[in-house]
Amino acid sequence: MPSPSHVAYEVVAPEPAAAPSAPFARITLDFPERRNALSLALLDQLQAALDRAAHDDVRSVVLAANGPAFCSGADLTEALADGMTRSARRLAEVLRTIIALPRPVVARVHGPVRAGGIGLVAACDVAISADHITYAFTEARLALAPAVISLAVLPRMAPRAASRTFLTGAPFTAAEAAAWGLVTQAVPSADLDQAVDAVLAELAAGDPQGLAATKELLNADLLTRFDAHVDDAVTGSAELFGSERARAAMERLLRR
Repeated sequence: MPSPSHVAYEVVAPEPAAAPSAPFARITLDFPERRNALSLALLDQLQAALDRAAHDDVRSVVLAANGPAFCSGADLTEALADGMTRSARRLAEVLRTIIALPRPVVARVHGPVRAGGIGLVAACDVAISADHITYAFTEARLALAPAVISLAVLPRMAPRAASRTFLTGAPFTAAEAAAWGLVTQAVPSADLDQAVDAVLAELAAGDPQGLAATKELLNADLLTRFDAHVDDAVTGSAELFGSERARAAMERLLRR
């Protein structure tokens, strides 16, 4: 029996207008009943969607989500049952694919983002966030660390802000996320689609070869660091998720 679909994919061809336009791929996290938690199935489907976008005739990619949250982070129920070895590796592969994809990826962030979900946002080339939402690196409160996602987050985010938010786990606003470099822009919810469309129009003016080469240039150092540290990050993440302290903390959270 096939796995339920938790990721939607479509190619959108904008109506011709005065502004430049070009087809783009829209990838949508669609697991709202679990707040788009990063289960292994969702990550597998997200990887497949990204692979498809790399080969489709599209100029750019939008990463969006359905439901009240953009992404709640790891699927803790699955982590308790199955461990995180496979999911941590798959998350690393997804982040690397976004960073290395020969298409600009634009995050449309409409709802709260926690933990691993912030890694998806950070990996994108442009991130437009609704200004009313919050972000939080909640890992330390669960006896964990943002190990895998740090590979995408730390090159984007101001170091002092990363220290405070990683260590405290306290929520922070979209405006703070923008000021610290984690997202590109925070806009009122009513203006979110307009702001994303404006970025897509700007990208549509670019030549595909030029966009791919420029993205490769921008992300070269990030990918070098990513590849140098990914194995340690995956191993460390899996070990922390399997520890007694983390398992007890996750069980307490899920009982609430």
